[in-house]
Amino acid sequence: MTGMDDPGLPVRELVEATYRAESRRVLATLIRLLGDFDLAEEALHEAFTSAIERWPVDGVPSNPRAWLVSTGRFKAIDTIRRRARFDASLGDLALQLEAAAHAAAALSITNTEQALDGVDNLEDDRLRLIFTCCHPALAIDAQIALTLREVCGLTTEEIARAFLTQPSTLAQRIVRAKAKIRDARIPYEVPTRSELGTRLDAVLHVIYLVFNEGYSASSGESLTRHDLSAEAIRLGRLLIALLRPADLDAEAIGLLALMLLHESRRGARTSPAGDLILLDEQNRALWDRALISEGIALVEQALETRRFGPYTLQAAIAAVHAEAASAASTDWPQIVGLYDVLYKADPSPVVALNRAAAVAMRDGPEAGLALIDEILASGQLADYPFAHSARAELYRRIGRRDEAAAAWRTALGLTRQGPERRFIEARLESMAASTDDVAP
Repeated sequence: MTGMDDPGLPVRELVEATYRAESRRVLATLIRLLGDFDLAEEALHEAFTSAIERWPVDGVPSNPRAWLVSTGRFKAIDTIRRRARFDASLGDLALQLEAAAHAAAALSITNTEQALDGVDNLEDDRLRLIFTCCHPALAIDAQIALTLREVCGLTTEEIARAFLTQPSTLAQRIVRAKAKIRDARIPYEVPTRSELGTRLDAVLHVIYLVFNEGYSASSGESLTRHDLSAEAIRLGRLLIALLRPADLDAEAIGLLALMLLHESRRGARTSPAGDLILLDEQNRALWDRALISEGIALVEQALETRRFGPYTLQAAIAAVHAEAASAASTDWPQIVGLYDVLYKADPSPVVALNRAAAVAMRDGPEAGLALIDEILASGQLADYPFAHSARAELYRRIGRRDEAAAAWRTALGLTRQGPERRFIEARLESMAASTDDVAP
């Protein structure tokens, strides 16, 4: 355990190290035992407060996590008993919880550790918590907020800041999600194997959305939010570690690969001033080769199953980019071929747009423009700034400055993200300057 093996650390530092390393695990188990998010969170904090008070006197327990779960459980029972004075319906609940707690305490220390700290319970508790937070009965924004709060341990203020939401609004969203779980009697459990596939899709979707917001923020003055992309990667790793081998889905592996491969380029995506740098202009020496190696290995693992889907295909495209020594040496025919397969699996307009950009690199700007114009003419992506940016870039490459400028201005009107706005403004200024240079 982090920090717990060092007898030289003061007890308070040991407690703090335990909190950082174990609090989410303890919380997940307390939610299972108590059946209530808020009660479990209160019990968690009371257990750590007791640890600060008792461990200097009694010594650090041999199994701190089991001690914290047991202490938190009894603290919660005390809380329910106090509330039962005003609400008689809570009396039976307190008796039930107390009977279960005493039954666990009556076990030998070895059995108690197995009951509270064993792989079958502990790891399933964490998996239960993920699936509960990502239950499809909850709105997607509630799933994201609850997952970041309960599974990742981010504060309400941190989540609100990341998504540019008022903390009070975010807090209400979390409260409503917990009430929905309680009132709808959403079970705190890992889905059965027959249900796992569809429920796992919801979990992967939440992780993907969290990563996307961290990798390319939808608005604000920063292109990326490293805390969110790091949490998404941590969630992806945790999910793979917790799923049994028989239940491990290729798409879970593919999503982790996709996140790692994109994350490998973080250091090259912006200038020291925070300005956007396009993929073909990035310094590839700044790419993280360790993340690339891990990501490529995961892509190969997912592809070998032959049961892969959109996340794995996107990861395979990212791997082709990562393997290219330079932008000029990128295997665009292979990328277009992968997009062809991806579009069959996920026929979305965004995938079509990305494929059009790849076609432009393989067959020339005019070919890509024709495809983008077709997408926009259908009414799809009219409010999507990247569609107009891609169109403007292709017009710029073939020297049609007026059309490029018009497309850039449309994109600028739709963009809320600071670095992207500055990039577009720089493009417009550059084209205006080049036009002045050739004017008679």
